[in-house]
Amino acid sequence: MRTGETDLSMLDTVYKAAERLKNVCIKTPLAVNNNLSGAYNAKIYFKREDLQRVRSYKIRGAYNKMTTMSQEELSRGIVCASAGNHAQGVAFACHMMKVKGTIFMPLPTPGQKLEQVRMFGDDDIEIILYGDTFDEAKEAAMRFCNEQDGIFIHPFDDPAIIEGQATTALEILDQAEAPIDYLFVPIGGGGLAAGVCSVFKELSPQTKIIGVEPSAAASMKKALEAGKPVHLEKISRFVDGAAVQQVGNLTFELCKNTLHDMVTVEEGLVCETILSLYNKDAIVAEPAGALSVAALEKYKDQIQGKNVVCIISGSNNDITRMEEIKEKALLYSNLKHYFLVRFPQRPGALKAFVMDVLGPNDDITFFEYTQKNSKEKGIAVVGIALKQKEDFTPLMDKMKKQDFFVNYLNNDPSLMNLLI
Repeated sequence: MRTGETDLSMLDTVYKAAERLKNVCIKTPLAVNNNLSGAYNAKIYFKREDLQRVRSYKIRGAYNKMTTMSQEELSRGIVCASAGNHAQGVAFACHMMKVKGTIFMPLPTPGQKLEQVRMFGDDDIEIILYGDTFDEAKEAAMRFCNEQDGIFIHPFDDPAIIEGQATTALEILDQAEAPIDYLFVPIGGGGLAAGVCSVFKELSPQTKIIGVEPSAAASMKKALEAGKPVHLEKISRFVDGAAVQQVGNLTFELCKNTLHDMVTVEEGLVCETILSLYNKDAIVAEPAGALSVAALEKYKDQIQGKNVVCIISGSNNDITRMEEIKEKALLYSNLKHYFLVRFPQRPGALKAFVMDVLGPNDDITFFEYTQKNSKEKGIAVVGIALKQKEDFTPLMDKMKKQDFFVNYLNNDPSLMNLLI
């Protein structure tokens, strides 16, 4: 894995990493998911890294990296940048090893992840919130390192980090009861994918490894298309564990010839998957943790009759985000719609809308209306939830026929951002 080393020595470094981590990391289950196995006519396994000690695989790379550092390096202080999970791994390692750590996190980081970092690091770490994205937080962390002579622990583009994440692949191969046909791996900066690809290339080359990214932060896909890592000027932060503007140089080199395919997944499909995992399997997955499962829908024809592994990479989901997750899932499935509706300013107008326009299973979930006496008709923003997407056309037809319809808002991103 390190520059100039043979494949055999690369595997040797991963085995050594596994030895370092054996008393630190949990050997997480590789469990069959019966619901999805039946739905896709395949044998679907979940590698449950959401059950890891810091609720994600990131502890593997962070702890492995820090145990390979000298005492002189550790004494200078550890610095990292992270949207959450890498920060927890570093915080855990700092506390276990009694090393001072400074952790830079983006300002929009979910509160749950901040609290977890504080809990794992205790008095051995300091959190500094900076910037809107991981990349901005990383730049601030690098400046801090230069000023304070600290040691930066990269979240993905470092050989020891990748070797630590690669131990996930060793466990999967050890636990698998049959050859693995497909392995779905979430990708942010590419550290997990680089490690997994490197191990499977040598020990299970027939396995097709599918990288999965959020469609609004597809940095690895863009890098593979360009032939080199590229900086994405604008990304969505919703899938915060995979919201990276540029993948690593090392991770790209390790992934470019070993990934069988790259799949991007819409945020709404990720949200549907989060809710499904919770409701059907009692699995609490964060958005990045649900990426690999969401991608199964994109590969439903290819995986029939196959042995498939999905890495559930983390469960650090803030409960306060659930309303947004439910909303995005309903919008994606065409079961939630927003309209500008014209109401005549006369008694009974709203009743007529409810009785004559809405279907028997339609439900008003949002209503904002300001009466203006100077106008004959008032405009309201109305959100309507449907039981089935086929009810949308009849609803639109009745609204237009009875002169209630003004505009449909779901296709206007700027207005939708204000509403949700």
